[in-house]
Amino acid sequence: MRSMYRSVGKTLPRSNMMLRTAPNQYTPITVTKFNTFSFRNFADAAKDKSGESSKTSTDAEDSCNLTGDQKIIKDLEVKLESKTKDALELRDRLLRSVADFRNLQEVTKKDVKKAKDFALQKFAKDLLESVDNFGHALSAFKEEDVKKSKEISDLYTGVRMTKDVFLSTLKKHGIEKLDPLGEAFDPNKHEATFELPQPDKEPGTVFHVQQLGYTLNERVIRPAKVGIVKGSDN
Repeated sequence: MRSMYRSVGKTLPRSNMMLRTAPNQYTPITVTKFNTFSFRNFADAAKDKSGESSKTSTDAEDSCNLTGDQKIIKDLEVKLESKTKDALELRDRLLRSVADFRNLQEVTKKDVKKAKDFALQKFAKDLLESVDNFGHALSAFKEEDVKKSKEISDLYTGVRMTKDVFLSTLKKHGIEKLDPLGEAFDPNKHEATFELPQPDKEPGTVFHVQQLGYTLNERVIRPAKVGIVKGSDN
């Protein structure tokens, strides 16, 4: 019996006991304690194996009990479930693709508009120098000379009309003059070249425009060079 216990479960430490064989006589014997957990493991394993076998046999019996039409219906249900899953995945991909395409359309539309609005930026900046030269030419005329001489008056009128035509053409293409005289200084639109105290004006106000600025579709392509009122020193 002891050898069977050792082969089945893990033995525990032995405890010595006395066996009574005759009156007033005791013979020492050794009793071995064994772990019954091993028997429970064997029982659970056998039960699980029996359950799996029973389930397998049940499925097999159900499969065998199905008629030909039922088998076809079952196969079609499995295929339908698979196709439905594929259809949902394809629908999700389609919606994502449509959303990406619409976003791309919006981005492309904005890029095209931006390129169209500012395509003339470099050309316009080069053209502004000619407009400045017309202004310098007009400022060179003296009022008394214009009144005295018809030739000078006609020349002055021609230069002024040419400048007006240039400005009108620039305005048609979104280029407008920026004249900030009397406005508050804005570093995004103006470039301060000097400061002077002006008692009758607020500090930071533009009191002199050295060079006109220009904007292209509300974007500054050349800031106006200005002189601003200097604040009082504390």
